[in-house]
Amino acid sequence: MTAAPLSSDLAGCDLEPIRWPGAIQPHGRMLVLHAQTLEPVAASADWPVQGHGALLAALDRTALSSLPAAGAGSSPIGLGRLQLPGTAPQEVCAHRTPDHVIVECEDAAPGDPGPAPIYALARSFLPRLQQAQDLPGLCLLAAQEMRRISGFGRALVYRFDDDGHGEVLAEALEPGYDSYLDHHFPASDIPRQARALYLLNHFRLIPDARYAPVPLVPLAGGTPAQIDLSQAFLRSVSPVHLEYMRNMGTLASMSVSLVVDGKLWGLLSCHNHGPRTLALSARAACEHLGQLLSLQIGARQAAEEAAERLALRELTLSLVAELAESDATLQRLVHSAGLLRLARADGAAVVLDDAVWTTGATPPAAEIEALARWIVARGEDVVASDELALAWPDHAAPQAAGVLAVSISQVHRHVILWFRPEIVRTVRWAGNPRKSVDESGRIHPRKSFDSWVEHIGGRSARWRGAELAAARELREALIGIVLRRAQEMADAASALARVNKELEAFSYTVSHDLRAPMRHIAGYADLVLEMDGTQVSERGRRYLGHVKEAAAFAGQLVDALLDFSRMGRAALKPRSVATATLVDELVRELARNEPGRRVQWDVAPDLPRLVADPFLLQVVMRNLLTNAQKYTRGREQARIAVRSVSRDGRDGLEVEDNGIGFEMKYAGKLFGVFQRLHAAEAFEGTGIGLANVKRIIERHGGEVWAHGEPQRGATFGFVLPRISTD
Repeated sequence: MTAAPLSSDLAGCDLEPIRWPGAIQPHGRMLVLHAQTLEPVAASADWPVQGHGALLAALDRTALSSLPAAGAGSSPIGLGRLQLPGTAPQEVCAHRTPDHVIVECEDAAPGDPGPAPIYALARSFLPRLQQAQDLPGLCLLAAQEMRRISGFGRALVYRFDDDGHGEVLAEALEPGYDSYLDHHFPASDIPRQARALYLLNHFRLIPDARYAPVPLVPLAGGTPAQIDLSQAFLRSVSPVHLEYMRNMGTLASMSVSLVVDGKLWGLLSCHNHGPRTLALSARAACEHLGQLLSLQIGARQAAEEAAERLALRELTLSLVAELAESDATLQRLVHSAGLLRLARADGAAVVLDDAVWTTGATPPAAEIEALARWIVARGEDVVASDELALAWPDHAAPQAAGVLAVSISQVHRHVILWFRPEIVRTVRWAGNPRKSVDESGRIHPRKSFDSWVEHIGGRSARWRGAELAAARELREALIGIVLRRAQEMADAASALARVNKELEAFSYTVSHDLRAPMRHIAGYADLVLEMDGTQVSERGRRYLGHVKEAAAFAGQLVDALLDFSRMGRAALKPRSVATATLVDELVRELARNEPGRRVQWDVAPDLPRLVADPFLLQVVMRNLLTNAQKYTRGREQARIAVRSVSRDGRDGLEVEDNGIGFEMKYAGKLFGVFQRLHAAEAFEGTGIGLANVKRIIERHGGEVWAHGEPQRGATFGFVLPRISTD
């Protein structure tokens, strides 16, 4: 069956004052003393004054004063066996809290063998525990030994997941006990504050779930409800839990915490159909067994994680080496098989601002881009979720139920993402995990613990700690590569700028020095024709004419080269320019130059004001409009349009014509020096005009572009930054 998510109506369980119940279980007695004066402040009811008075007289007050403060995981300290008037021999233990010293008494078990169970653990159980091959085998040994020491009918090892739900990994049973192996128990069975208490107090015993709590009564102005019983053996437990035990067919239970790396990993839990208690020595042995199992689990987890991290680090180094040997652009990562293996992912993507590259099973590029924006907005270096639809409600791609992402830059949207698909898990619960609430609002635990199957979807496999660490290492390595490459590019740019300056100076000098020879060539050709024209043949005249034309064209090239050099050397004098006026003047000028042509000029009325050097902006527009007029000569009805354009917060102009156009594969060459796509005989010009346009626009911090289609026309445009002139 498929069930809805677990309800949150059990929040009251998390608010129950389980650490300050103001009562104890009835199988023992309690005396609460002031932490400094050791004067009685409270005692369990039904204990006559002379009883706890005799206890206080029998106790070593020096030993009580020197009790250390109870820390997390520490148990009450045994003070030995005492014989009090009118009672059986008592096992006495005590512990200190910031405000109180709490003394507990229980009837000593007859023939208690003392600490012998601990010796048996060290002698026989520990060597077998160390020889276990895997976690299930380790847990099974522990469950069997726990049942042997405790005498309880069922012992199981219970592991918590990240959501607080528990899973039974191993169990040891007597005949007549239900098996819960591989069953899950919801987090609501052991609420958050109860799990926190298990982390503080590693041992809990309930000898009989049918008990009636014995209240603490004040003796000297104390308030029992303010006495912290977190680490007391006798602390009374929640009535909801007692009902839970009875519904389960369990009258006695014992739990030992399994703590790994300071976190509650799970429990060693024991159940018995009938009432059952344990001597203090057996309790100590059970606690010790839990500590041994915790140490073994921690050691195995550490070894497995170290091996996993080592393997993933090798993958990281391989990825980084591949990238370092290439041009170090991040998009190359998607071509490496190691990228998916690094995070055990089904798909991955690299996002560089608005560009997306993918490999494997991924959502559409538009969704990846939106996800990258969301990740960058979070401001975290590493983001991981195995339930992306819950963390990011806009998401709906089943191939990406889980995502792991690293953000490479805090300035740009440079993100690497890994995706995992949805895994529909079948969970076998020990009964319907939802508690009921009656008309009065009282919470009732479930009455049946029969297997209850639920199918849970919407989540991917969890991201492991080693995978998160590998993603962080990859991020740091990539940042190092990017920074190194940025420094290399900065050095190269500096060197290139220096070379460009030298080339500009050289071209200016050469161009200037070539102007005189070109004039001389043309001049001497004129002199020959003038002085000796009658003696020169017709062929000679034709050759001299070619010389003059070539010299004149060479002179134009030299002038154009000089202009190009000046464009890079002249200081900019930007100010606000009314482009509508500028374009209108140039259109009228071009119309005068070719009075016989029919050109339809479509100039938009909303041309913007641009901040630029007025002279250089005129050079740009003159080149663009002249080219449009030139390359539409073959059209019976030439059309040239000028309109405003805006891109990424920048403004500019665009010139479109219906001329001969060009193939887009040559678009990159158009703005180069002396680059021509058509024969010089068909269209005049030096091939340097568009190079001037590009240089001028880029000096202003702008951008140029060109689009064309053969015999359909061309479009040239530019944008400049918006700069205030106030």
